[in-house]
Amino acid sequence: MVGSITEFDTVLRLCQEQHRRIILATLAHEKRSVTVTDLTKTILKHNHHTPPAEVPEEEAKQIRLALHHVHLPKLADHSLVNYDQEQQLVEPTPQFDQLEPQLSTIIDADPDLETPIAL
Repeated sequence: MVGSITEFDTVLRLCQEQHRRIILATLAHEKRSVTVTDLTKTILKHNHHTPPAEVPEEEAKQIRLALHHVHLPKLADHSLVNYDQEQQLVEPTPQFDQLEPQLSTIIDADPDLETPIAL
């Protein structure tokens, strides 16, 4: 179990946004570094239920911007990922591994996500 109520509340807040749940589910399944491009395509595929190539470029651009400015920094601030902006890589951390059972429980409860979420 998560170490404290505060940590549990933090995990719930981090999982509040579907894009972050998709990011976390992808990292849990892949267990390796992934690119921001791969995460964008995965979000498009699971949010729109459409192949990424069929989604307007403007939509993909908005998702990339949200990843870069909102979702990935928030996950990095809570030490769940290392986000290398220069190389556009996202890597799960030991903290992520430690919280993965709780994260997976929340992700599995999302009726809109079919898990596992693979690239």
